[in-house]
Amino acid sequence: MIALLANPEQAGHRAEGHPERPERVTAIIEAIKASDLGLKPRVAQPAPEEMIHRVHDPSYVTTLDRAAASGGGYLDPDTYITPVSMLAARTAAGALVEGVQQVVDGRVHHAFAVVRPPGHHAEHARAMGFCLINNVGIGIVAARARSIRRIAVLDFDVHHGNGTQHSFEADAEVFYASTHQYPFYPGTGSAAERGPHGNVLNVPLGSGSGDRAFLGAWEKKIGPALSSFRPELLLVSAGFDAHRDDPLAGLEVTTDGYRELARLINGWAMAYCRGRSVWALEGGYDLRALGESVVACLEVLAGAATQRDDPVDSAADRGYNSGSPD
Repeated sequence: MIALLANPEQAGHRAEGHPERPERVTAIIEAIKASDLGLKPRVAQPAPEEMIHRVHDPSYVTTLDRAAASGGGYLDPDTYITPVSMLAARTAAGALVEGVQQVVDGRVHHAFAVVRPPGHHAEHARAMGFCLINNVGIGIVAARARSIRRIAVLDFDVHHGNGTQHSFEADAEVFYASTHQYPFYPGTGSAAERGPHGNVLNVPLGSGSGDRAFLGAWEKKIGPALSSFRPELLLVSAGFDAHRDDPLAGLEVTTDGYRELARLINGWAMAYCRGRSVWALEGGYDLRALGESVVACLEVLAGAATQRDDPVDSAADRGYNSGSPD
């Protein structure tokens, strides 16, 4: 079973001409409706303030609230805030809290939060990269509240999740892994960044990298590291802006590539985490590609897509193992 979570407040978080817009969520929900998944989104509640403050400086959150209350505007050249943005951000984070709770409590196997604004660039005390509050970071706190200790964050957005890495790299019981275009915004995420406990694994990809390099990185490099770490729960920063049709980046991943990655992640969840994973929407700005890619992943998680007995090996069988990540 899958819990599909959404935050309707996100519709008021918008800026004229900005690519991070409400239509992204609409495209995903419409694609899900048109599929055979039979999933309906549940409305998320705001994350508890004490959980937000476990990830973000309270004075930073207060500054954001004041900016929203004063009418909003741009916090940096990329990141905007509106009068309703903080409610949207709190409910986006709340979707991760609820998703973690449902998964850990055994009510569902997987949860997918189709929410915005995204979160993985949000630092402890800095908004950036379209992000205000770090949704996956709040998910880690929620998992700890359910006595889950060893947590793996798998980030396949085309941009490196600097906020998530920096907030948790000192925690030896959090493993952070990312594939991303490099060098590219935000400029972090080199292969040399390993974390003080060796619990960070970045696999930078060059512009033009497609399914072979993308999936090869996950299978050949991240998969073995995940096996050694042995997580109790997978949190997935699911950005779909590495798609070849995305207007903001230069990777060439296909919808089938995302489907294959979902098979790998589902296999790891079954192997190490009792089949448990919680996904949070990050980037993805071509509306058709975004909707199709999310549905492809959900089909795998729902068991609607054909899977092998050993999903972890499926990428090698399709020839991805022979490709070296760029």
